[in-house]
Amino acid sequence: MIGVIGLGLIGGSMAKALNQSIDNAVYGFDTNPEVVQRAKLVNAIEEELTPEMIPLCDLVIIALYPEATREVLTKYAGVFKKDAIVMDTCGVKGTICPVGEQLAKENGFYFIGGHPMAGLEHSGFEYARKALFSNASMILVPPTGTPIAVVDRLKKLMVSIGFTNVQITTPEEHDRMIAFTSQLAHVVSSAYIKSPTAANHDGFSAGSYKDLTRVAKLNEGMWTELFLENPDNLADEIDAIIKNLQDYSDAIRGGHAETLFKLLREGRLRKEEIDNERF
Repeated sequence: MIGVIGLGLIGGSMAKALNQSIDNAVYGFDTNPEVVQRAKLVNAIEEELTPEMIPLCDLVIIALYPEATREVLTKYAGVFKKDAIVMDTCGVKGTICPVGEQLAKENGFYFIGGHPMAGLEHSGFEYARKALFSNASMILVPPTGTPIAVVDRLKKLMVSIGFTNVQITTPEEHDRMIAFTSQLAHVVSSAYIKSPTAANHDGFSAGSYKDLTRVAKLNEGMWTELFLENPDNLADEIDAIIKNLQDYSDAIRGGHAETLFKLLREGRLRKEEIDNERF
């Protein structure tokens, strides 16, 4: 039996994929009763997950913002089934995993941090879909000492719903990398679209504009919380890109063709190097 707490884009997609792909029954909870009813109608869940049912779940997925995730972990720590796996799906781990790990030790369940590297520029259950995780990466952050068999069980379950790469890491490494691969991209997109020129882009824009602005359609409530829970890593990345951009600006304003050529060449070679390292 699987419980999903939070039926937004990620939680709703998890519920749909799990309930329609495996034998285990999936039960879900959301603070919005209409979302729960909708999830039942489309067979994303069997029924609503009630507090009385949580001790029966072999796996509980908490798909909430960081603060709410910590609240749920604390509230139900003594209720989770012994030896059950409890996994969060937050985009930060340094402020989540220590709490989950300590509560798991004290109460006899297994906590494993999780971060599905999949999403859309939209939020909410209405955008949830079973195929959201197809060919995506799943990051798992198990505490030191977690039995390999437990991690393997969760890994196989994630693969069964479409994930093709499961990465195992630490909370520190997760937050450092995510600051660059995800959080910085959202900051840049949000800043880029604020140019006064953007209002007149129609007819002058193509793929580059669309790629750079897609994630500017973010959920500001969620991303504010995520950014502020990973401040040093993200601020370091922002400072670094500001310096790099200033180098380009100085070369362009100064008409320094050789410097600009060098900067552009360095960027191209860096991209090629990184792409080649993947194969």
